[in-house]
Amino acid sequence: MMEWLALVMFVLVCLVLMLGYPVAYSLAGTALIFAAVCSLFGAFDMAYLSALPSRIYGIMTNQTLLAVPLFVFMGVMLEKSRVAEQLLTAMGQVFGRYRAGLAVSVILVGMLMAASTGIVGATVVTMGLLSLPTMLERGYSPALATGSICATGTLGQIIPPSIALVLLGDVLSSAYQRAQLNMGIFSPESVSVGDLFVGALIPGLILVVMYLLYVLGLGFFRPQSVRKDQPEQPRRLGILPLLRALMPPLILMVLVLGSILLGLATPTEAAGVGALGALLLAMFSRQLSLKRLQEVMLNTTKVTAMVFLILIGASVFSLVFRGLGGETLIEDFFTGLPGGVFSAMLVVMLVIFLLGFILDFIEITFVVVPIVGPVLLMMGVDPVWLGIMIAINLQTSFLTPPFGFALFYLRGVAPESVRTSDMYRGVIPFIILQLLLLAGLALWPELATWLPDKIYS
Repeated sequence: MMEWLALVMFVLVCLVLMLGYPVAYSLAGTALIFAAVCSLFGAFDMAYLSALPSRIYGIMTNQTLLAVPLFVFMGVMLEKSRVAEQLLTAMGQVFGRYRAGLAVSVILVGMLMAASTGIVGATVVTMGLLSLPTMLERGYSPALATGSICATGTLGQIIPPSIALVLLGDVLSSAYQRAQLNMGIFSPESVSVGDLFVGALIPGLILVVMYLLYVLGLGFFRPQSVRKDQPEQPRRLGILPLLRALMPPLILMVLVLGSILLGLATPTEAAGVGALGALLLAMFSRQLSLKRLQEVMLNTTKVTAMVFLILIGASVFSLVFRGLGGETLIEDFFTGLPGGVFSAMLVVMLVIFLLGFILDFIEITFVVVPIVGPVLLMMGVDPVWLGIMIAINLQTSFLTPPFGFALFYLRGVAPESVRTSDMYRGVIPFIILQLLLLAGLALWPELATWLPDKIYS
């Protein structure tokens, strides 16, 4: 009976979150109330909660999670330093003369911003403010304009350095160690954030290419959706302004990702390098002031506090869930499925996709992944491949109507002439492209595992 109480608690948490209550309090509060009520009827042993102080201490001393505030600081600082504005202006002048050139510019700039910041909200809002009015003015259909901006903004979920990959790496590392203990294996090996960063490079680049092919295909087969019939006057751009716009994010990418790929720094150390690099870039571009630094630090503190508070709430939830026997129920369900690993992965991917309609990626990462991760890893699933599959699925959740967060971000800065239905129609092709990538990864796991094996072998 206790096992089904765990599922009831999970459903109840989802309902509370849908009502709009704060995530951390919803997770911890619902779990504690459930634990107290169930303990009165002998269905829960309160001794499980004695592990909570050590869990919280483990979060406080976790070296991997130190990368979160550093990457957030780097992303917010770059947002305030007008790097995206300079990049978009330069790219627009290079590609704007070609059919669908502005959409191509948006995708390329979004890719560079994703590889520099890793923050979806900042990228979507910045690109929406800078490029959406111009795209509409030049005759782009509202659906294509908003869809390309939303989809490009979500690249920060999969292209490293990504906050989502940092959090996933930490959660999967704990799940991997728990799976090994359950199997009676005592090994120091674990899943590192660096493995996920390297594994995400090829899928991330493939997704960018798919986006580019889609908008170029529209430009060729449906030119009326990407520009006016009147040709634009080409604008000349000197090589020096182009290099001046491209070099800052490229240098930062090389410093952060290059140090990880070459084994010179851990992701946490690379995050420190990135934060310092963003600070220096803002200083050299004369965009750094005491007021701006205060704004960046305040935003960084807010985001970091939110993430860690949710993590503490999720720890309370997972303890109560395990105490009610939910982990055993999930394990029995997956192992009893016909089709073995394939069916288990299909069910998990479908559940995460559906939860993406109503929950944020942080909530899914901290609530769902610790429940299903150990079971899948015990079934022999590669942890890096699992992490990339979940990351792409979570990226799709940012676009799925009606609760896709990228849609909310863009709706807040889009002109009133752009209807919400246009945005919904615009993101559907990009959702399909992401699902195609997910299917490709399912068929060829080497897309995610080949590069980490090559580098770390």
